[in-house]
Amino acid sequence: MSHAISTRSRLLGGLAILSVGALALSGCAASGEAEENTSTENESAAGEWPRTFENADGTTTEIPAQPKNIVSTSVSTSGTLLAFDAPVVASGSAGNGQFFSQWSDVADERGVENLWAAGEVDLEAVYAYEPDLIVVSSSGADSVADQVAELQEIAPTIVVDYGGQSWQELAAELGEATGMEIEAEAAVADFDTYVAEAADSITVPAGEANIISFNGAGDDNPIARAGGAQGQLLTALGFTIEDPNTEWHTQDNTRADFVWAPFERLTELTGDTTFILSQDDEGAQAFAQDPVLANVPSVKAGQVYGLGKNSFRIDMYSATEIVDGIVANFGK
Repeated sequence: MSHAISTRSRLLGGLAILSVGALALSGCAASGEAEENTSTENESAAGEWPRTFENADGTTTEIPAQPKNIVSTSVSTSGTLLAFDAPVVASGSAGNGQFFSQWSDVADERGVENLWAAGEVDLEAVYAYEPDLIVVSSSGADSVADQVAELQEIAPTIVVDYGGQSWQELAAELGEATGMEIEAEAAVADFDTYVAEAADSITVPAGEANIISFNGAGDDNPIARAGGAQGQLLTALGFTIEDPNTEWHTQDNTRADFVWAPFERLTELTGDTTFILSQDDEGAQAFAQDPVLANVPSVKAGQVYGLGKNSFRIDMYSATEIVDGIVANFGK
């Protein structure tokens, strides 16, 4: 990717900044001490083992040493691990038995093996990879949370919640678990810079924007909430997100990222711009051409866009695709 992580250069850059500040205060000698102390602290933080990880299910996991062979049972989590070059040896795949297309090439380059398709479990396959850390998602179609006890017998197993936070927040958690805090922070910083530069290069349409997983009549149509991963990303780009009415939610449990809304509720949206999940601009026109939605403000304004075919599950790779698509549509 164009903003590939260079941990060494980022660390050296950070130390140089510290050195300049120290020179202004105490001279060259103090600068050298500050640089040395910062380096020592970073090395110490990454080298403190064993460490205890707080799981999303309320339990804790002791990780005895820095992992060298990670098995990710969750395809939705693997992209974030790959974003900071964690040593993933095998990953679960999507329901179709394939890795997500936004990072499948990266996985192939790094030799990541296909563990199983979402909905399947093969403990013998996990044993074969001799992992020293196993990553499990707490929910979702790729969750094997019911098998955590069995997986713990193979290797230390952590449980994370990718649905309740941004990929950046998940990266911080996984960085802690893998002893790669610095690399995770660098990946996030690089991406945040990329987003900031993109925001400066676009003209955001007036009014609010909404984000919809459009399934049409007869089905629920999930609407992204402002605090969800997609909402946070578009907010960082300068959009104001229309937060859907949580009373529309048809599921048993309230979610922080989406409201599952009946089709008829889409007519009550007021945003001047609509983004359709898992679609490009052409595929998004199914929403714009639905006769029931003809009076929706974004349809009347001709401002219906695809958020990208890989926009439902947000990791660094799919988020970058979203940013690039926004720039293509709204670039100055």
